[in-house]
Amino acid sequence: MGSGHYFWAIFYFASLCSASLANNAKINFREKEKKVLDQILGAGKYDARIRPSGINGTANLATMVKVNMFLRSISKIDDYKMEYSVQLTFREQWTDERLKFDDIQGRLKYLTLTEANRVWMPDLFFSNEKEGHFHNIIMPNVYIRIFPNGSVLYSIRISLTLACPMNLKLYPLDRQICSLRMASYGWTTNDLVFLWKEGDPVQVVKNLHLPRFTLEKFLTDYCNSKTNTGEYSCLKVDLLFKREFSYYLIQIYIPCCMLVIVSWVSFWLDQGAVPARVSLGVTTLLTMATQTSGINASLPPVSYTKAIDVWTGVCLTFVFGALLEFALVNYASRSGSNKSNMHKENMKKKRRDLEQASLDAASDLLDTDSNATFAMKPLVRHPGDPLALEKRLQCEVHMQAPKRPNCCKTWLSKFPTRQCSRSKRIDVISRITFPLVFALFNLVYWSTYLFREEEDETF
Repeated sequence: MGSGHYFWAIFYFASLCSASLANNAKINFREKEKKVLDQILGAGKYDARIRPSGINGTANLATMVKVNMFLRSISKIDDYKMEYSVQLTFREQWTDERLKFDDIQGRLKYLTLTEANRVWMPDLFFSNEKEGHFHNIIMPNVYIRIFPNGSVLYSIRISLTLACPMNLKLYPLDRQICSLRMASYGWTTNDLVFLWKEGDPVQVVKNLHLPRFTLEKFLTDYCNSKTNTGEYSCLKVDLLFKREFSYYLIQIYIPCCMLVIVSWVSFWLDQGAVPARVSLGVTTLLTMATQTSGINASLPPVSYTKAIDVWTGVCLTFVFGALLEFALVNYASRSGSNKSNMHKENMKKKRRDLEQASLDAASDLLDTDSNATFAMKPLVRHPGDPLALEKRLQCEVHMQAPKRPNCCKTWLSKFPTRQCSRSKRIDVISRITFPLVFALFNLVYWSTYLFREEEDETF
């Protein structure tokens, strides 16, 4: 008896399973999707011009649209045009009670559309957009998913060129904040409100590579705007970019330092090598001017002074100063030689006058009486003689201990104070002064701008 009950139970279970499989085999889900779409989007049943009701179908509340995005790439950041290009997958999600349908006991998860004009769409636009386009290779990169509870998900891949106002005072030690702003064009906040999706509204592709920048972080915020026609909902993403300094160190700062140091070579050349010193000074000056103009050509003309302007301006001043130093050396050399020649002429004239006076005195002596007597001074001086006391005092003075020499005076004493040595003295002083002043400038420059960069980072 028991075995008979088990047999009939197994038979009944098998028949139920076979019936269920038969029913599943008979259901055509593609046909079911078509019927559902015709049912909810058929002619006279759905009007895409009318916005959905608010929360829980309340007509007098605004439609809530949740937004999220996925940043696929950032192709360029243009300093001159102050813009950047980004490719992203943009998504919006809202609820439309008119699009509810039967999910056939959970078997129909969602419906997919590729025509955005079939349903109502939020009138969102990018307020700081300059250019933009959709992607249609191979098919349009867009879809709409309609869920059984009336929830609608809109996703599209777009490329945008967006304005990014920049402050270049610390260039190239700067950080820039570029925003992505989205707002409603026609619906006010009474009818349409944009909200960031909970959780992680903005996602960035891993290993995002930028040639001259690094994306440090990003922040989401709201930026509702009020105009004469009402208040409009707005969302924004602030992207914080840090400029990579290594490129500018290799391409700008090190070459400028090398040009300044090369201009100092003229201080070690002979003051008579006029062609060599002039060519070296002019060449370094022209190269530095070309470097400066090349840097400014890649930047917009702004009314304030940038950090790179301070650097190139001071380097250009040092190179120009080295050229002026040679002009001063050359002038001092020629002036000293002229005065030296005049001094030599005066000495020759005095020597001739002395010789003439000696000859006249000798002739006078010859003309005197040969019997004239001369008073002979005694060879031995008495102890009280004032002349002997004067000699002893001179010996005591010469035997005094010498004073401690001054290092600077000793170094400068190598070059006499004659006019002909002033040019060489200027060269020697320049060899020490120019490097010291340039090192002091580097200390002030880097400490100032690096400190300001840290303040920007903390802010």
